[in-house]
Amino acid sequence: MLKNKEDVIKLIQSDEKMMEIIKAASTLNLPDWWICAGFIRSKIWDTLHGFNERTETPDVDVIYFDNTNINENSEKELENKLISIIPNIPWSVKNEARMHVLNNLPPYTSSEDAISKFPETATALGVKLDKDHNLVLTSPCGIDDVINLELKPTPFFIETKELAAIYEERIIKKNWKAIWHKIKVHHIIDN
Repeated sequence: MLKNKEDVIKLIQSDEKMMEIIKAASTLNLPDWWICAGFIRSKIWDTLHGFNERTETPDVDVIYFDNTNINENSEKELENKLISIIPNIPWSVKNEARMHVLNNLPPYTSSEDAISKFPETATALGVKLDKDHNLVLTSPCGIDDVINLELKPTPFFIETKELAAIYEERIIKKNWKAIWHKIKVHHIIDN
């Protein structure tokens, strides 16, 4: 059904609501921007589970990279602009040029670098429109895990015990298996 990045791009392109959201985010003209994480993963897993209704996501994560302005208030202003375009979407806008501080990590070099350091490979995904309005998908950890319904840590999250613990806590907190019963969860720490 979904075999590669091209299949995922076609899946997203065929979803009018997702494309409306992506087009709204593109109007901000942000540097190195992506809509990432659960926005994409949930669509893929919903499709692979045969769900007719889209699973609600707690937020739509719009990220960008601008080290010339790391003021959090700018992110809130951008969220408000998106709310004025599509009010009923739980927008979340974050500048990855400052997020490393919150996460107590070395600085990210780009939005894609930040995505590669998300906790799960199935969540380390981003979509955007390029300058020619073509849909682009980034998957720094590959696409195989998400389309094979595998929940695994990104290489970054197995580097330290602290990061491994965060990954394991997210598995419990998010409880994705309750929504998508076919996924296979891979643990770092034996419970």
